[in-house]
Amino acid sequence: MQHARRNLFVFFLPAAVVWTGWLMLMAAGGRWELFLHNWHMTVTMLFGSFIAGATSEGGGAVAFPVMTLIFNVTPVVARDFSLMIQTIGMGAASCVIFWQRIPVERHALLFASLGGAAGVILGLEYIHLPPAFAKMLFLSTWLAFAFALYWVNRYREREVHEHIVGFLPRHAVLLLGTGVIGGVVTSITGSGLDICTFSLLVLRLRINEKVGTPTSVVLMALNAAIGFFYKGLVMPAGMEGEAWGYWYVCVPIVVLGAPFGAWFIKNKSRLFIASILYFSIVVQFIWGILLLEVYRKPALAAFSAGVFAAGVLLFHYMAKRGVRRLEWLSATGKA
Repeated sequence: MQHARRNLFVFFLPAAVVWTGWLMLMAAGGRWELFLHNWHMTVTMLFGSFIAGATSEGGGAVAFPVMTLIFNVTPVVARDFSLMIQTIGMGAASCVIFWQRIPVERHALLFASLGGAAGVILGLEYIHLPPAFAKMLFLSTWLAFAFALYWVNRYREREVHEHIVGFLPRHAVLLLGTGVIGGVVTSITGSGLDICTFSLLVLRLRINEKVGTPTSVVLMALNAAIGFFYKGLVMPAGMEGEAWGYWYVCVPIVVLGAPFGAWFIKNKSRLFIASILYFSIVVQFIWGILLLEVYRKPALAAFSAGVFAAGVLLFHYMAKRGVRRLEWLSATGKA
């Protein structure tokens, strides 16, 4: 009973802190009417925040395609909103992860977060894509990852580890480099470090999805916070005003939804986690193809196919290297 009370305490403590600040901001600015115009985002993030806490997909991985494909919000606004809302929701989920001592890969937290910080700042400053291309970059990358994860999960009893066995300097370099790439993708779509690091951990380093998922949640929370504060406080333009309007109506939801997702997934199998990812990714991709009419736009279709092909090759290479890693661990007696 006492243990259950402690869990409830840590579950609601971040929410109580956030709600207090949120209520003060709402009352001081007279922002209650925002719910009349933006209620659809509240509903969206009710589901998005749960997915964010339960899988390697950040809340932005739900918000970005829904906002840009259904509600016709510009990718820049969707990106800013994703950074802002993940800072709150996935930050709260991270508190639950650490309090309940859910296993995470600590080497990945250190090195991938350093690379991610550099990547998201560089991307915000120097990389800008046309709206349709930004949308398809997101969708094609995720679809490629789904294919790779399905391929490796055909071997249901494959060997996995709870941490990076035999950690070497080259693994630190891999995590740093992956962090930079993931941070750049985050700067365009609002999420990216999570999928990139998760794929490296699961496919290349053969980490259990049950460890890779909470690790990616914490990483995305940190990366989103860095992107949020850098663009909001350092860059002259600041965060998009429209994104703030969406943020205010979603904060009270995500601060509970993401922690609940992290708690829900704690005792679920890695194949259950993978199944959630397959379904959500495929639905998003088909949705995007139809709404953007990619089949009628040769340049966009070629770009999407190129990103997908490059992603499949990269993730497939990671998976093959993962097999060689297991052989190396077995030969050296470290497995």
